[in-house]
Amino acid sequence: MNTHNQANINSEIGKLEGVILHTPGSEVENMTPANAERALYSDILNLHIAKPEYLQLSGVLEKVSTVYQVKKILTEILPNPAAKAFLLKDICQGKEDCTLFDELNSIPDETLASQLIEGVPLRRDNLSRFLSQERYELRPLHNFFFTRDSAMVIGKEVLIGNMASPVRKRETQIMEAIFKFHPLLKSPTINPDKGTNNTKDLTIEGGDIQIVTDEILLAGAGLRTSTKGIDFLVDHFKKTRQTQNILVQELPKKPESFIHLDMVFTNLNHDECLVYEPLISKQTKHQTILISIHKGRVSINQVKNLPDGLRKLGMDIKTISCGGTGDPYIQEREQWHSGANFFTFAPGKAIGYNRNVYTLEELNKHGYEILPAEDVISGKTNPDHFDKCIITIDGAELARGGGGARCMTMPVRRQ
Repeated sequence: MNTHNQANINSEIGKLEGVILHTPGSEVENMTPANAERALYSDILNLHIAKPEYLQLSGVLEKVSTVYQVKKILTEILPNPAAKAFLLKDICQGKEDCTLFDELNSIPDETLASQLIEGVPLRRDNLSRFLSQERYELRPLHNFFFTRDSAMVIGKEVLIGNMASPVRKRETQIMEAIFKFHPLLKSPTINPDKGTNNTKDLTIEGGDIQIVTDEILLAGAGLRTSTKGIDFLVDHFKKTRQTQNILVQELPKKPESFIHLDMVFTNLNHDECLVYEPLISKQTKHQTILISIHKGRVSINQVKNLPDGLRKLGMDIKTISCGGTGDPYIQEREQWHSGANFFTFAPGKAIGYNRNVYTLEELNKHGYEILPAEDVISGKTNPDHFDKCIITIDGAELARGGGGARCMTMPVRRQ
């Protein structure tokens, strides 16, 4: 096994060495306005526009890191009988039609990998099926290009997400199989949904988890990650770490743009973070809680806000405002389209949407050079030549899916 590629994340900003992506395919368009809400979308996406935008993200990341595509690495583990059996039993468990296991087990590995992501069509072989309004036996994974949520690396362990919506469960099953069986990515996994724990109301998604240092972790508590999900992390750290601090930010349940912590807060550098100022820097009814664990003992206290909590833990952190500092309406508009959701691939170097012009202006005022993705991909511009830079990708269509560059990346290793 090549241990160089094993999971290892101890910060949000360390130089990226490996990242898992999923280029959106037909599963994105396998929905209608009528079922978009069930698929966790407020609108339907046009793949012909979204995919070229996404290829700018993947093209930049291929310049700076090793990129693993979900469908490819999934296909690579399926020839292993143990991996295939593990995954298919997990997927078929609890389904009334147990013949689905045999059907999936009999098709070629590459076809199986595609169908597990893009959907398995419903067989119309009895009256009930013939009259069903469903098109799929297994629904398409419309959200899988947001690879951040279904698994998260914490240190050298991979925490498998316990998704708030059942429509995303298969994403976690695929990711767990990859980390259990892929020879380049095999790593210890923790799955809250498996074991002796009571998982009722226990949800946790990667968009709500940020690793600041090996002893400081941020967590969002809201629609997608429950307080029981964070309690699960606390119990795990009590057993596995001498010292751990978790800063928890309560998130509003409306609007939907506050779905995860990384929609209002992301780390950019050793001493800089990008924030949605009205929630993160000002007094609101949404609490910020510091949970400190030391030798199995837990203390819980309220702090003013996330930056204040980080300062109490010894970090001299400065905030940069999504949408700039002038107009709260502009801040609100840009936050809606992931203006606080940037993906940092090295200290002071990140990727975000070019549509958030006021956010980019504010970053530029703080010394960040703004570089178009096309220039980086073509080799015209090298991000290594800048101390601080933001690489911009088109986001006219992708942003309508409800996430930004951090949402679409699942880092597996950083320096």
